[in-house]
Amino acid sequence: MTGFLVGKLVSHALLGALLGTVGSVVQLSAGVRTWLQLLAGGLIMVFGLAQLGVPGFRNITVEPPLSWMRFVRNRSRSRATFAPTVLGVATVLLPCGVTLSVEALALASGSALVGVAIMAMFVLGTSPLFVVLGYAARKAAAAWRGRLSVLTGIVVLATGLYTFNGGLELAGSPLAASHIAHTVAGESPGDESVVSVVEGKQTVRITARTGYYSPENVQVSGGLPTTLVVHSEDARGCVRAFLVPEYNVEKILPVEGETRIDLGVLQSGTIAYSCGMGMYTGTITVA
Repeated sequence: MTGFLVGKLVSHALLGALLGTVGSVVQLSAGVRTWLQLLAGGLIMVFGLAQLGVPGFRNITVEPPLSWMRFVRNRSRSRATFAPTVLGVATVLLPCGVTLSVEALALASGSALVGVAIMAMFVLGTSPLFVVLGYAARKAAAAWRGRLSVLTGIVVLATGLYTFNGGLELAGSPLAASHIAHTVAGESPGDESVVSVVEGKQTVRITARTGYYSPENVQVSGGLPTTLVVHSEDARGCVRAFLVPEYNVEKILPVEGETRIDLGVLQSGTIAYSCGMGMYTGTITVA
């Protein structure tokens, strides 16, 4: 398992460097990122429904070339010392909606070093989960047999829904999970404690930490020149790709430090922001 994870880490880090380098020349717009995520999520859901044998989907299969299948099979059965490492390196060629989203983040970073860091953190962060799933799969294969296929289909379908919802969040769709939750629960009062006005200029401070932005909703005044200050505190992963689609803002936040964003004079309404995958979101309500 160690050799496999080392190989995966090396291949994904190299891919991150390549994507970051390409991103320094061609940046992905928020619109392209949104459609990429929606497409990835839709495809994953289709594969999940096919795995579950749902009528109309059960015959849909996507298989790599036979030569690739033989390579994977031989490496997985091989007792050679470096076989697991080679197999880990080869996983960079396997498509996955979540991986595509992280690759988009590396591309949007516009930096080879940041691209390496993003992909490396993705592999290191998901490695414990893969170890647990691999162990569970071996046990389940003997005990459940046919049930494993159903379980896999459910996991794939859930992953597709999660990825697709990220695209809806990026698009600001009313069908996104956060919008539906707010509609059902009602809008909570916006936090005004992070807003300050000095000499007719308004400053809004939000904090970006690994896994979330806070506060989730901020109440500000309209008609004032406004600066949004995003304070990073050990911000890692997707939360560092900060988007404000309405203002065409795309920033890569530092792990520690502050990022200042000029929003101009605000008009009444709601300004939505999110991470690059639409996984973590927040709003600024302008009264």
